[in-house]
Amino acid sequence: MFRIQASIEYVLWFKVMMSIDYSAVCSANNGQIPSESKSQPIAGILGVVKLLIGPYIIIIKRKKFVGKINGHDIWQLIDIDILPIPKTKLHLNETQERMDIEYLNMIKQTFNTPYYYFSYTYDLTHTMQRLYNTSTSFVNIPMYERADQRFLWNHYLLKNFCMENHEFCVPIIHGFIAINNCILNGKNFVWTVVSRRSRNRHGPRLLKRGIDLNGNVANFVETEMIIEYNNSKSSYVQTRGSIPLYWAQYPTLKYKPVMQIAQNENHLEAATIHFNEQISVYGQQILINLIDHRGAEQELERSYHDIVNMLDNKKIKYEAFDFHSECKKMRWDRLSILVNRVAHEQDNLKYFLLGSDGKLLILQKGVFRTNCVDCLDRTNVVQSLLGRRMLTVMLQKMDILNFGQKVEDQLDFESLFKSVWADHADIISIQYSGTGALKTDFTRTGKRTYNGMFRDLKNSLLRYYKNNLRDGVRQDSIDLVLGNYVVNAEECASLSCPLEVKPALKYFMYPIILMIALAMFMANAVFTSEYNTGTYIFLLFWGAMVMCVLSLIFYYGREFVNYPRLSSFDNGKRLHHHQS
Repeated sequence: MFRIQASIEYVLWFKVMMSIDYSAVCSANNGQIPSESKSQPIAGILGVVKLLIGPYIIIIKRKKFVGKINGHDIWQLIDIDILPIPKTKLHLNETQERMDIEYLNMIKQTFNTPYYYFSYTYDLTHTMQRLYNTSTSFVNIPMYERADQRFLWNHYLLKNFCMENHEFCVPIIHGFIAINNCILNGKNFVWTVVSRRSRNRHGPRLLKRGIDLNGNVANFVETEMIIEYNNSKSSYVQTRGSIPLYWAQYPTLKYKPVMQIAQNENHLEAATIHFNEQISVYGQQILINLIDHRGAEQELERSYHDIVNMLDNKKIKYEAFDFHSECKKMRWDRLSILVNRVAHEQDNLKYFLLGSDGKLLILQKGVFRTNCVDCLDRTNVVQSLLGRRMLTVMLQKMDILNFGQKVEDQLDFESLFKSVWADHADIISIQYSGTGALKTDFTRTGKRTYNGMFRDLKNSLLRYYKNNLRDGVRQDSIDLVLGNYVVNAEECASLSCPLEVKPALKYFMYPIILMIALAMFMANAVFTSEYNTGTYIFLLFWGAMVMCVLSLIFYYGREFVNYPRLSSFDNGKRLHHHQS
């Protein structure tokens, strides 16, 4: 067990030794570091990233206690610090210095996205069932090596640094954790929800859709519910992830960009790779597809259905449920149709349960893999309903609830359950789309409300703004941290710097002309005291100017979208058509 409580002066000694090849020598400070050096406690080291000045070491500056899982302390990352290993910037020109600062700000932006979690002693990347199935020698392997690499968020940052210094490395996950001490029928237990976001095919919602060559899908999240009571432990796992086809929905300034399914790609091969991995990790797959069976989503639903039929795998079952059609006119009670339809499969797949003596009682044999288009709003609603149904079964089996009692009948706990799942929806949505989730009024209250619909409208407009005008920078920031883009020290010197790419002239001119035309139209419409033929002609001219410029902006919509600059946002997906 290693709990880092080092000081900056000790880390600086590390930095001198690491300046060439990342190797380090651990040594007590016997005068090598001046006594007047500043020091501050740190909570861990996230790894090393190489920028224009050279390597930087990323440390955990502040943390927050979340709770305990299986007796182990769980922490939330609150703040980081990024310390340059080289002591000078003299080898940089003025442009490189400016670009180095921009790269630094991008890394900070990524770690400012809520939330990152870690533990010094518990492997948060694995479910309880996976940890149970490991060998006795597993705990002797450094935590970053034994971690599930899909969810090890700082894998790239640790890759070089941890070769020699694994005792200093703190693996982190990105997602959501809620740990709650609860009482039902006078019995105290701990109920925990852990969601782990995959680092593979990661990025903002409209820039990352579908699948890549390695079978990784966008917005893949593993969600585990854990119950701890009287030394017995139980967990239930669900997954979500983008439809495993080569498809895209590139932002083009349109409110709902066209969904594009690649016509010349081997969808079956990619889907086979994806589901083979899913089956090897989780077992049987119940695929719940919540997208529309009509309109823009129809072709995607049919293609997914066809691919599953072509897979012809007995361990895969496809369940399509047209969420919007079934629940129209706020009839969200009709979701019970889906829950009842899959209840038999849910009972057969079971859950994981260890007795108080550590004896294995039940193994989970498969998972529900739920998706909508974004794998956010509709997905979270259905996952919460499936989770609540299985939670009732688990609590009854552990003698916390009596036979016949249900979670939804325990008013205080039901309120907590809804609140946690609504918070979970918001956080996962912020991480993928940039805003809180839609439809959380139903998750929180069990009812669809008009206030909730207005909140959804606000979040939808905010998503539109961020997805079109902010997400390119966010994708670049993520690619820096995940190692999808590696900074070359010669950028802005002998090589061009991708951050210096200048947009076309129309990117600046059209919005300026639009603002002038709109201002002139409004000024004449509002401040004119007397209307005559000249006034109407003036209004008509500026109104027409506004409409013409708006039409041009939307016609060239793709050129006004904030696309990534550092690397191809397809990241392995071979969609060649990229039209507006």
